[in-house]
Amino acid sequence: MEQLKQLLAAFIFFFAVLTIQPAYALSIDEAKAQGLVGETTTGYLAAVKQDASLEVATLVKEINNQRRREYAQIAQKNRTAVAAVEKLAGEKAIQRSPAGTFVQKPDGSWVKK
Repeated sequence: MEQLKQLLAAFIFFFAVLTIQPAYALSIDEAKAQGLVGETTTGYLAAVKQDASLEVATLVKEINNQRRREYAQIAQKNRTAVAAVEKLAGEKAIQRSPAGTFVQKPDGSWVKK
């Protein structure tokens, strides 16, 4: 139970850090609002359409690289599998996604929240 509390505290910190974005031509919030990207069940950002622009693909890659590093640190600190951290992060990100944005269902399809 203590490990779970530490993991949740780490996620709160992680999502606070995510709100401080590097300067991209397109921000995550803008990309989500435009329906270009969405949160996945695996804890990563993804392009909603397969033919995403280079700008969207770059944004997704950069954000996911940041998340991957953070997930690995959280997993190591809590002596748990990275996959478990990714799954919990995905659940939390989908829960926190605002109405009108896209989230991925477990079957891989996209739905507007």
